[in-house]
Amino acid sequence: RESMNEPGVDAAAAAGAGIFTLIYFGLIILYIAGLWKMFAKAGLPGWGVLIPIYNVYLLCKLAGKPGWWLILFFIPIVNIIIGLLVVIGIAENFGKGIGWAIASIFISFILYPMVGFSDDQYVG
Repeated sequence: RESMNEPGVDAAAAAGAGIFTLIYFGLIILYIAGLWKMFAKAGLPGWGVLIPIYNVYLLCKLAGKPGWWLILFFIPIVNIIIGLLVVIGIAENFGKGIGWAIASIFISFILYPMVGFSDDQYVG
């Protein structure tokens, strides 16, 4: 039997995987930079986006919610409701409506950098 692996197919698959990886990491970097700028607009430390758990605490603060809400993110089902309230709070504090909040649940990796790099002001 002939081998199922053909050099051209393997090279194309590797190139496709490489391109996908570059796009993926590019989106992650853009998301982190956008959140960093959003935190900075609110007077919060931008570097906090890099620290797990602390960044969720800062998101609560960005939404105008008390810091102890961080604990609620560890409770199943409750964390979904709290997450939605935080997203809505962030939208309100940047002068956005409920439609933006709902959209940011699904495409925050696009909307948060847009707010971070735009002239939108934090009004919280």
